[in-house]
This record gives sequence, C-alpha cells and structure tokens, in this order.
Amino acid sequence: MKNTSLFFTLLLGVLIFHSCKTEPTETPVLKTDIQEFLGQWTIDIEGGSVGWLEVRQEENYLDADVLWGGGSVVPVSNVFLARNQVLIVQRTNPNVIRKRDENNNPVRTHMVTSWLEIIKDGDNIDGILLSPRSSGLGVDTTTFTGVNLPPVPPAPDLTSLKFGEPVTLFNGNDLTGWKLINENQTNGFKVVNGLLVNEPVQPEGVERVRYGNLRTEQEFEDFNLKIEVNIPAGSNSGVYLRGMYEIQVMDSYKRELDPHNMGAVFSRIKPTVAAEKPAGEWQTLDITLCERHITVILNGIKIIDNQPVYGPTGGAMKSDVFAPGPIYLQGDHGKVSYRNILLTPIVK
Repeated sequence: MKNTSLFFTLLLGVLIFHSCKTEPTETPVLKTDIQEFLGQWTIDIEGGSVGWLEVRQEENYLDADVLWGGGSVVPVSNVFLARNQVLIVQRTNPNVIRKRDENNNPVRTHMVTSWLEIIKDGDNIDGILLSPRSSGLGVDTTTFTGVNLPPVPPAPDLTSLKFGEPVTLFNGNDLTGWKLINENQTNGFKVVNGLLVNEPVQPEGVERVRYGNLRTEQEFEDFNLKIEVNIPAGSNSGVYLRGMYEIQVMDSYKRELDPHNMGAVFSRIKPTVAAEKPAGEWQTLDITLCERHITVILNGIKIIDNQPVYGPTGGAMKSDVFAPGPIYLQGDHGKVSYRNILLTPIVK
C-alpha cells in the first residue's frame, strides 16, 4: 500500500524515542483527537478484499463494529487510542481449541486476539492488521487503507421514482452478458432447460475445486431488480447489488428472524417478517436499491422497507459505495437455480 511506509515510519519513531538514553528534551508529541476516528470507514485490504469499520463513542467508552473481507459485521472485543495517535481495534476468537480428550471434547482452549493498528492519513486512515500465527511463533501482517463514509441520506420517496427501460439480464439460452469475477476459478453455472443453475460439485479424492462468482458484464447505479430463485434444502447463495450488498438466498424456512435469512441484507438488515417458502419451491425477490437504501419484497410480502445500508457486506467487490457495479451471483456455496432476471434502472 502506498501509505504503508508512513505508518511504519511513525511506529519506528516511537520506538526510537523510548529507547533514547540522552537527556530529556522537549520533543513534540504527535496527537490525534479521538473525534477524528469516529464514524464509518470503508476499507481496502491488501490483496483486494473489502472491509468496513464503525467507531463510536458511547457514554464513557469507545465501541466499534468491523467487517473484514468475508463473513459478517461483528462487534470488536476492544478499541482504544494508544500513544495519543494510534487507534487499536482488537478482534478476539475465544474458541481456539488446542487439545481434545479421547472423546473429542475440548480440554484446552485459547483466546487468540488479532488487532488493527490505525493512524490518520490526512482525511483517510492507514493501518495494519497483526494476526498471531496458530503456532504462536510469529505474527502475520496485512496492510489496509480506509476512506470515511458520509452519513446515509434520508430515505428516498419511492413513489416519485422514475424508471428507465427494463434490462433482461438472463436470456434463458446461454451465459451471454455474464462472466466470472475471477477467471481463474471454475464456473459452476450453466443453463438447464431455460434456467440459470449453479451446481458447485466437489469430486471425491481430488483437490478442492474453487468455484467462482458470476457477474453481469454491465454495471448499474440505482435500480429495481426482480429475480426468481429456487433453493434446495440446506443450500444457500446470494445476489449482490452493485457488487456491494448481498441479498441472502438460502433455505431458512420456519427459522427465527435473523439478518442471515432469505431476503436479508446479509448481516446488516434483518427482515421484519418471515416470508420464505419451503425448499425446492420457486420464490420471487423484488429489490429496490436507491440512495443507499434497500427495499426487499419476498414472495409478495415486504420484509425490508426502504432501510439504510451503512456499508458493504462480506464478499463485496469494491469499497466505493457510490460507484456503479454489477449484479453478481454467489457461486462458491451451494446449488441454486435462477430465472426471470429483470433489472430496471432508476433515472435521476
């Protein structure tokens, strides 16, 4: 990363200062007001993945939530300002099993903490993730940069939206208009009897096959997307809006309401009502993305009503929440079928 040298130079300067054995002098101390770290940040992680961080000041302490690459937005274990200029964000995994007994029950576990060290770089942030190796011998490092996100605007008036010409994204015959995000991975998508089917089969006895995610060649800004999906029992996938926000696709029939259920904005927005059908039945998603707000109608029932989405979800392609992006379908999870994929752009 281009600002990594600044970060390490700062840390080296701190070490030199503390190791100096000469007479004390009036050395200026770099200070960063904690207010400069508060708010939400999208993060570009070394290697190409995307993260997100929110730092906030509660009554008498700091708190934060973090998204790192894939997975969910989760609360951190601790966050504090060190040396007046470095924000430390700790993530702890308390379930690292070191030893099991003869019945495979854990008898020794460790709490392993990784941490982000973050400094301000003008209006942005610059930092490094330090992750202790499982052996305890050494620490792996990953650099990153971050951009402050402006507040989400007020909810748009969906009744006054103007729409352009609808775009049929799947022609029912072949994969024209679609491509893998990573061309080095295996494509599990194929057209079967007019359906777009993903079947990521793992052959036995050979190295695991890495299946890729399928994206539209076109990119879009705000829009309404209608799509029909059929999910076998126990399977799951996802539909990404603008390559940024995942609408969960999974067999969650009769489960408790959760931000990881069918139709949820993955780990961010929980449906207000369960509207899933049983596995194996065709289901309809009617999704509107407008001005960083999302509405989801599942099987004719509104389950998310014009709610703000504060940042990317796990697996996002890019960190810029304002940039146009593709529709992409998750291909590395389970079997799923799609049909009747229609996108209508919002005209501004």
